[in-house]
Amino acid sequence: MKGTPVTNPAGAIVAKKPKGGRSRVRRNLFIASFILPTLLLYLIFTVYPMLKGIYLSLFDWSGGSMDYNFIGLDNFKEMFKDPIIPKALLNDYFLVAGKVIGFMVLALFFAVALTRLKIKGSGFYRAIFFLPNVISVVVVGVLWRYVYNPNLGFLNSLIGAIKKEEFVFPWLGDAATAMWSLLPPSIWAGVGFCTLLLIAGILSIPDSLYEAAGLDGATQWQQFWHITLPLTWEQIQTSVIWIVMTTLNGSFIIVSIMTEGGPDNATQVLGSYLYQQGFRQYHLSYAAAIGVLTLVVSLVTTVALQRIMKREPLEIS
Repeated sequence: MKGTPVTNPAGAIVAKKPKGGRSRVRRNLFIASFILPTLLLYLIFTVYPMLKGIYLSLFDWSGGSMDYNFIGLDNFKEMFKDPIIPKALLNDYFLVAGKVIGFMVLALFFAVALTRLKIKGSGFYRAIFFLPNVISVVVVGVLWRYVYNPNLGFLNSLIGAIKKEEFVFPWLGDAATAMWSLLPPSIWAGVGFCTLLLIAGILSIPDSLYEAAGLDGATQWQQFWHITLPLTWEQIQTSVIWIVMTTLNGSFIIVSIMTEGGPDNATQVLGSYLYQQGFRQYHLSYAAAIGVLTLVVSLVTTVALQRIMKREPLEIS
């Protein structure tokens, strides 16, 4: 028995030590051997650059010299006087709103169609929808630049064929349409991920709920609104948070490839403006301040969305 006293040859009573402590230490060491490398990489490639960026934002540094001139919060004061910053911030939120609406409408439609409507070959369509997710964002940007090409692009050719006359329009070169033109490639490249996430959520709902609703006379729309939507809310919440975070932190890639922030900064976002300031105009410290702003905006937006979308989990009985 654990902890049972035993008698040694000399007659002294010695308590037998339990073996549970040693096995617990081995288990903890085994778990730590998996956690520590990942934690170390996270600290090196995420936490350290984040702290370094905050540190550099307090200096006047071009990036090409060893001279660091401490200026405190002057970069932030200059940033809030910069007329491009509010425009870039509005463009970021424009992409967030457009992608959230586009992603969720299309993802819900595809997910319901491939599960509840019993479409043949649904596995094939799932693979097709997810295919753009494995394509590099750079490739997506280059591909859609050809789609929008004023002279040889597919879109103008299609419109010209419908109108039966030559149609030439610079979709990415016009300030009124440039931001709107960034939404289709952004949605096309990522909607498959949300679709698969929602499909998994819908497939976890018991068929008996839909059968009971059908016997009670509920239509397909009523079943979607009262069964599918509430019971996939966790997947919807996860999708929305993922869209917001990837847009605020990664939309600069598609912008840099397709428009480079133009025309006349009409499509500038915080990430693309940070890149221009840091690596083209060599204002590294000012770019670091923009990075700090991006970090704050991302955190505040994510926390606010989590609070807004928070709901009590529904239990299926």
